[in-house]
Amino acid sequence: MEKKKLAIVGCGKLADIVVDALLGGILDDYELIGSYSRTFEKAQQLAERINTADTGYSCIAQESISDIIALNPDYIVEAAAPVAMRELALPALKNGSSIVTLSIGALADEEFYLEVQETAKKHGTRVHLVSGSIGGFDVLRTASLMGDSEVSFATEKSPRSLRDTEVYETELETQKKQVFSGNAKEAIALFPTKVNVAVAASLASVGPKNIKVSVTSVPEYIGDDHRIEIKNEEVHAIVDVYSKTSKIAGWSVVNTLRNITSPIVF
Repeated sequence: MEKKKLAIVGCGKLADIVVDALLGGILDDYELIGSYSRTFEKAQQLAERINTADTGYSCIAQESISDIIALNPDYIVEAAAPVAMRELALPALKNGSSIVTLSIGALADEEFYLEVQETAKKHGTRVHLVSGSIGGFDVLRTASLMGDSEVSFATEKSPRSLRDTEVYETELETQKKQVFSGNAKEAIALFPTKVNVAVAASLASVGPKNIKVSVTSVPEYIGDDHRIEIKNEEVHAIVDVYSKTSKIAGWSVVNTLRNITSPIVF
């Protein structure tokens, strides 16, 4: 079988995990042909990992998202930020590339979501929403199809991870405090790169405006804990995932890529 051509937008630690999987034989159905990062050197470093290995193909570091799209990859992994997803999505889908994205927060914008949906449908492409540091999309979608559901998403974070946001204050270093309560659309507007998982859970269930989201800062906390709860007349389910680092998000990309080509899908 001919291998699928893959490109990566965003060349940080999560992209490195995808390359680890490629070089480790976990993603044998793919070849990485292009990389892009706002810092070109990072794209070069990632491409060099492929080019110095015995892969039988080469990867080219690109200087723009449009250059990545011009390579005509079958799939583009987006591991950058919602702003990159907004720039990438429509041109890539129109050009015939499907997208595997971690920046699901971009889709909290209903108008953009619908435009992405219609563009993918028109051009025979798809957008795969990666679970990232949570799970349970299957039960969320199934329960929400059964009838009216209530969904909540509660996350606990270290104050350190909130230092570059407007909710941060020095007392968070010593006091546990809820710093946000609202819906997913409001949450992603306040934390553009920190609550993509909340938007993902909302899209799998009741929508960004209807899910209840809370963010709590916990002193000296390491990692993130995300707790999703869905209730209707028939089902009460809780998905609670703690992750010490963001590595699970990178491996969830690997799992999604495996599912795309696997004859048996989990």
